[in-house]
Amino acid sequence: MNKLVNRTSFLNIKTSENFNHLALKIFNYQFKNCKVYRSYCDLININCSDVKNHKQIPFLPISLFKTTKVKSFKGKSEKNFFSSSTSNDIPSKHYVKSLDLYSKSFMTCFNKFYGKESNYVILALLPSYLERKNSSLIYMVETLIKKSNKKDSGFYLYNYNKLIKTLKKLESTNQKTILIGVSFALIDLIKYKKIKLKNTIVMETGGMKGRQKEISRKELHKLICNGFGIEEVHSEYGMTELLSQAYSTGNGIFKTPPWMKILIRSIDDPLESIGYEKTGGINIIDLANIDSCSFIATDDLGKKLKKGGFEILGRFDNSDLRGCNLLTS
Repeated sequence: MNKLVNRTSFLNIKTSENFNHLALKIFNYQFKNCKVYRSYCDLININCSDVKNHKQIPFLPISLFKTTKVKSFKGKSEKNFFSSSTSNDIPSKHYVKSLDLYSKSFMTCFNKFYGKESNYVILALLPSYLERKNSSLIYMVETLIKKSNKKDSGFYLYNYNKLIKTLKKLESTNQKTILIGVSFALIDLIKYKKIKLKNTIVMETGGMKGRQKEISRKELHKLICNGFGIEEVHSEYGMTELLSQAYSTGNGIFKTPPWMKILIRSIDDPLESIGYEKTGGINIIDLANIDSCSFIATDDLGKKLKKGGFEILGRFDNSDLRGCNLLTS
């Protein structure tokens, strides 16, 4: 891979030409080195010579992360991340060659959207993730907490009294704070006690995980806004199979970092791309995912907006419930 491109070249993307050039390089590399991806391309009769633009690159069905090793490297991985799953479901597995590469991706992305992590106290309410091992979300938030270098930053699990006390203290000192939580835990906190926030960003990572009735994102955000006395709810969209995230700073409209793109595929034909303002399957290009597969067809439904960004509108029928932003709109 080093002969092909610098492993952190994705961080230097500034133009659509930069993106297209690097995407094609990574496609050629993964076509040759990722056995699962090569087999899929062969199955749908796609060869390297057929692909001249990143929009022509085929997207690997995300379900294959459950049953096969999606790797573009030889040797052992530094870390294996597992997706959340129901008791009857097989989790997805992401074999991460370099945690440093993952950290560079999510830290650069966070800084792009929110500025330096050291400006914030970061409070995490992620019980369903913290209670299991090998969560990529926990690794990301744990790193952000450490780098924030604030004594109040940390995971709070089910200790709502301590969390509320901390939030009130931080509000009284006008300390900028991010409260990141899985949806059902944020709702549980509100039910336990409402609190008015002025200096705190509330960020949901989606998913009721079967703990409560699934509700629309609009309903969820209305509940959270009422419970915390805020006008907007932020959201994080990521998944075990990726090394990058998209963020929404309100209204459920997500934006990506320069090295990540969203394309929408037809519901009827998975190999057909569709345009703006049309609902279809979400395909993701994540150029940080050099050692796995950078081109993934997810089970999420969404649409790209002409004004920029994209929305998540739900999931395909019979798709498994997963951890990050599974709410229907």
